Amino acid sequence: MKAAQPVLIDGDWRAADVVDTFRAEDPARAVAIGAHYPVSGARDLERALAAASSAAEALVQVPAWRIAAFLDAYADAIDANAAELVDLAHAETALPVSPRLADNELPRTSNQLRQAAAAARSYAWTLPTIDTKTGLRSHFAPLGKPAVVFGPNNFPLAFNAVAGSDFASAIAARNPVVAKAHPLHPATSQRLAELAHEAVLATELPAASVQMLYHVPEALGPALCRDRRVGAVGFTGSRGGGLALKRAADEAGVAFYGEMSSINPVFLLPGALGERGAALALEFFTSCTLGSGQFCTNPGLVVVPRGEAGDAFIAAAAAHFDGAAPGVLFSRGVLKNVQSGIARWREAGATRLGGSEGADGAGYRFAPVLFGVDGAGFLRAPAALQSEAFGPASLVVRCDGIGEMLAVAHALEANLTGTLYVAADGSDDEAASRLANVLRPRVGRLIENHMPTGVAVSPAMQHGGPYPSASHAGFTSVGMPAAIRRFAALHGYDRVPDARLPPELRDRNPGGIARLVDGVWTTADVL
Repeated sequence: MKAAQPVLIDGDWRAADVVDTFRAEDPARAVAIGAHYPVSGARDLERALAAASSAAEALVQVPAWRIAAFLDAYADAIDANAAELVDLAHAETALPVSPRLADNELPRTSNQLRQAAAAARSYAWTLPTIDTKTGLRSHFAPLGKPAVVFGPNNFPLAFNAVAGSDFASAIAARNPVVAKAHPLHPATSQRLAELAHEAVLATELPAASVQMLYHVPEALGPALCRDRRVGAVGFTGSRGGGLALKRAADEAGVAFYGEMSSINPVFLLPGALGERGAALALEFFTSCTLGSGQFCTNPGLVVVPRGEAGDAFIAAAAAHFDGAAPGVLFSRGVLKNVQSGIARWREAGATRLGGSEGADGAGYRFAPVLFGVDGAGFLRAPAALQSEAFGPASLVVRCDGIGEMLAVAHALEANLTGTLYVAADGSDDEAASRLANVLRPRVGRLIENHMPTGVAVSPAMQHGGPYPSASHAGFTSVGMPAAIRRFAALHGYDRVPDARLPPELRDRNPGGIARLVDGVWTTADVL
């Protein structure tokens, strides 16, 4: 077995409990690159959890300003090492250096760390609530236990287990993180963990506040989630993997926040198609193929009414797919999964409208492809035709009027997003309202007149949705301070003397924190 890179456990880079090793791949060439990395065994998990449990007790007592200082220092380090991080991520994912990694994803990564720092500094995530008549006071507080974060394959920086939103949220709530990096980008994760560890030391947080394992055997992921020392788990990835981990966490009562699969239905109404059908075809194609379609908000299902405008839209979209060059997927597994999803569409009666699927050349390449089925066909096999094809592939459903569009909407599983394209002249308004009423309980984010691909890092963002798109409809994995509350516990105090209350619940409010006092939001002291 080849010598493997060290893991970050209990404040030190140390030799791993190696049960196997692996290397990253360049997906554009399908060849192994870089160093050998360890698949950690049970002893590494035990050491990490024991250290994180001790750190959790210490972090509860750390003042908010020092947590914020760590997050800001880490963000500064990421920006200072941007070129190196972008090069590593590009080598391991084949994502474009510009604009994807350098201009969008890396700035987003440091920006969300800074947003988490601001929320920690302001106590915005704690929602302090005071009822002077009953003597009751409550707020969101640290779990007092470590958080475990599983990173996905498609965002090597902004959703990385040791740098992304789940990581930032858990730390902002004063919980240590055990990060399980994604094996597709170990060198990127290693460098991020080095920068995070340096920031931990510089800001004098407990040494085990940030720990990282590159990979674990399949059986140890669930074992990690069902360990009662864990306070919460953050996961972004496939439905199959997420549900396996969720079952394990549920056995032990560990909170599990998973962002899983979604086909993000888009409904194009007749007036919108008549106004700007050609533009919508290009917008749809661009969204579907962005990043080789490897986004959890990719428009995987498009519902189009029959008629001249619908025919023109499909012809224009199919032409775009026909002329598209193959893109590089992240791995052999991603390529296999998109092919399997399309095979299920075919078995359920869908046919190819545009694009080619196959691709020549080295690496894990796949050509964008567009499939179609009529509304009646979709309603005969809705489960199979909602299979996620994670890549540059989408399914068009042709419907006979608003009645069949509504029937399709009723047959949908829960999704992260649902989109309506509506005419500017108001001709689609009634139909849009009826569709919105059906979509609203089935999607986390209801969108009008733009594709779902972008996910802004905003306090108002909902990047989650009803099960099974996410594990809990009430939470988001993007957007501070709401994302932080996943890694928090609601603590109540009943007539506890002022001196023994947390700072944000005391009578005096020298920091000017916004608090709900007797039903009124105020920054004033309690009289």
